[in-house]
Amino acid sequence: MFLSQNPSSLTAKWLQRSKSPPKTCVSATYLDQKAVETHISEFDFKGYMMEKGNSVNLALDKAVSLREPERIHEAMRYSLLAGGKRVRPMLCIASCELVGGSEEAAMPSACAIEMIHTMSLIHDDLPCMDNDDLRRGKPTNHKVFGEDVAVLAGDALLAFAFEHIATSTVGVSPVIVVRVISELAKAIGSEGLVAGQVVDIFSAGNSEVGLDQLEFIHVHKTAALLEGSVVIGTILGGGSDEEVEKLRKYARCVGLLFQVVDDILDVTKSSKELGKTAGKDLVADKITYPKLLGLEKSRQFAQDLNREAKEQLLGFNPEKAAPLVYLANYIADREN
Repeated sequence: MFLSQNPSSLTAKWLQRSKSPPKTCVSATYLDQKAVETHISEFDFKGYMMEKGNSVNLALDKAVSLREPERIHEAMRYSLLAGGKRVRPMLCIASCELVGGSEEAAMPSACAIEMIHTMSLIHDDLPCMDNDDLRRGKPTNHKVFGEDVAVLAGDALLAFAFEHIATSTVGVSPVIVVRVISELAKAIGSEGLVAGQVVDIFSAGNSEVGLDQLEFIHVHKTAALLEGSVVIGTILGGGSDEEVEKLRKYARCVGLLFQVVDDILDVTKSSKELGKTAGKDLVADKITYPKLLGLEKSRQFAQDLNREAKEQLLGFNPEKAAPLVYLANYIADREN
């Protein structure tokens, strides 16, 4: 079930670097990164989040309207429009605009990604999975609509996501649309999100699970869809193969960062603060970064992932890269 040791993993590389003596000089990369962050210090990130979040919410509301059969569409809309940070759609739009594309071109895919993310949350909360009663500060979907409708609501969101990309994307060649659909399917399939979920299920209570397996779970269960969001946006914006790969690495670091922070918050915040059940990983005897590394090392790992992610943005237009820089910081510093 579990992978063999993988010395090329982000966690393994970080542990190796952390054992090295501290450097006495400041690297050119670090100086460049500070220059980028200084250059964009006036960027209105809160305004950006509000503007893009509103645009995404309006598009989601329009895409998944209340129609017959009402019950299933009520369930779909209940979880899809329940709030959330809309990080994945914003990453898709920001990466598209970074390489010269438009919000209009990226929006159908951004919405599809959020539909699929919502599906994963609905299914993750089911009694046969994590068995959770609270999501985004509200009762989980199956608590309101029943397990049968919740399963179907997730299935419907998954199917409609691909239909929405195929029928609503404008100003983009069919070849690119097919490439986007392929990228998204791979991110969530048996070698992506599903792979991470399966290994996560079978890792609970297993004392032999180590950092290598933990990274596999997080990179697939959480980071794969974040990575897909950025890569899809870059493809839609007409990014070169080199730009796609640089932003893929950015997204891989951000995706793992998201989950490391999630692990930290699970043991440091209350259910009220999180909007979901706190401490559930501990109760379920799941392996987490704080459990294997300790809290302080986990925090340091998160900081270094954030720095490495932002290093991938060097060489891009600093003004257009600002949203991705701030989104990385936002994920690193979030409190819920």
